[in-house]
Amino acid sequence: MTGTSAILEWGGGVPLGITMDLLTPKIADITAEGLSLSGDLTCEELGLTEADESIRGTLAVGLDLRSVERTICVTGVVEGTAVRQCVRCLKDFDDPVAFSVRVAYEREAKAAAPAAKRDDPRKKKATPAVEMEPEEQNDELYHYAGDHLELAPMLREQLILVSPMHPLCTEECLGLCARCGKDLNEGPCSCAAEPTSGPFQVLRSAKTKLRGPADRS
Repeated sequence: MTGTSAILEWGGGVPLGITMDLLTPKIADITAEGLSLSGDLTCEELGLTEADESIRGTLAVGLDLRSVERTICVTGVVEGTAVRQCVRCLKDFDDPVAFSVRVAYEREAKAAAPAAKRDDPRKKKATPAVEMEPEEQNDELYHYAGDHLELAPMLREQLILVSPMHPLCTEECLGLCARCGKDLNEGPCSCAAEPTSGPFQVLRSAKTKLRGPADRS
C-alpha cells in the first residue's frame, strides 16, 4: 500500500479492513489497547528535501501507538534505501536504511489566559506562579495539539538523525587523486609515479623564482 494510506488495527493487531492517514492519526483512536499503523511513504509526504535525504522509492513504516495516562508512546520500524554521495569518490550509491522508532508525545500546554485590566479587590490575590527552569532538550519527546498527531516531522527528524555524517560507498574506497581527480578505485593514475614534493621543497622553489639572475650568480 502506497502513500499515506495505512492499515488501521486495534488491540492485539486485529485488522479492521479500513484505511486511514498514516501521518495524522486521530488522538481518539489511540487507546491503552494500542493502535497499529503501517504503510509506504515518499520523500514528499515526509517533507524531505534533497538537502535532508534522498530516498529511492518509498520508505516502509510500521508504528505502534499506545496511550499511557497523558502520554502517547510511539514505537516501530522504518526501512528503505537512501541514495548518498560518497565523501571520497563523490559517486552516488544505495545505502540500506533500517532503524527503530521509540518516542513519546505529550499535549502542548495551553497558553495562559490574558490578565484582566483591573483586579477585583474583593477577590483573593492569586499567588504568582514560580517560574520553572527550562527542561533539557529531549530529542525523543514531541508535542501535539488538536485532535490529531503530526507524525511526519518526527519521522523526518529521526531519519536525518540516523544518516551518516561522512557516507562512504565502501570502507576501502580509495577516493579521487588530489592532483588529477581520477577515481583511484578504477586504477592508479599517472600522478602516482611522480614524486610528491614536500612543503619545504615548495618553499625553496618559490624562493628560487623570486630571486633574480643576479642573485643566483
